[in-house]
Amino acid sequence: MLADLPDFNRIEKLHRAASPSEDAYNLIHCHCVVIATISWMLARHQNKLLAFKQLNLNNDFADFADFDDFDDFENLADFADKSQADVEQIMLRQMSKINENLKNRCDLAKSCLKKLIDANPLELPKVSGGIAPKAYVDEYAAFAGGLLHDIGTYFVLAKDGSKAADGKLEFDGPNYILHGLRGYNYLIDNGFSEDIAQFARNHTGVGLTREQVALQNLPLPAGDYIPRTVEQEIVMVADKYNSKSIPPRFLTVDTYRRKAARFGEENAKRWMCLVNKYGRVSVCKLADFFGLKVD
Repeated sequence: MLADLPDFNRIEKLHRAASPSEDAYNLIHCHCVVIATISWMLARHQNKLLAFKQLNLNNDFADFADFDDFDDFENLADFADKSQADVEQIMLRQMSKINENLKNRCDLAKSCLKKLIDANPLELPKVSGGIAPKAYVDEYAAFAGGLLHDIGTYFVLAKDGSKAADGKLEFDGPNYILHGLRGYNYLIDNGFSEDIAQFARNHTGVGLTREQVALQNLPLPAGDYIPRTVEQEIVMVADKYNSKSIPPRFLTVDTYRRKAARFGEENAKRWMCLVNKYGRVSVCKLADFFGLKVD
């Protein structure tokens, strides 16, 4: 479980403080809301997979006798006809037996997301597939990281949407790659921990290695820009499902695979491995929820 994570209200205030205009805020903050939502969905799905894997391996169903016909179920797939609330209750009970603090962070993440999107998170589309992780995921860390990951994009605007820019909003293409590092520095300068600042630094593409930085002649200090925790990796994956184009759009798994392939087939393979690991997001249903189009 990650330490020293920021309060939800502090994150929201930071977006307002960093934004040079209302238009910039609407574009970047709304993208971060989408990514925080997807990050929570992926993290919650990982925890469900692990909880049911543990129950199945241990045949540890005694605590769930109040669920009708529970003995007929062996894994998460068998719960396809159960309500989200029932599945969640089973997961949280199992998690609380192992780490009560982490279970409390799950509750916090869900309550913050409900406030953020003004909807019941349990009614969001389900994630399908995926592989159970070795340990439970910190859902609040994934949520907070998703909400902060692109804070640096406020500092790579060629035209910032202000009156001085005639209301035009446009990113500085050649320097856009710097947004992760600028976000990292901004978070550190504002007293955020290394744990949270790394979400901004390490989410670009499917991870940038030192070799890729040199090979592509990117304007970044030499180094690896890859996720260091499962929560960071979840945010990186979630980020691939939504673009900050004007207007913003959702991307399907195949659309991003083609985009990743432009930087080499290994990038495309890496993306598909991540999809297999974390599961597939119901992009079209989620796009309908946010009122956005799909590429």
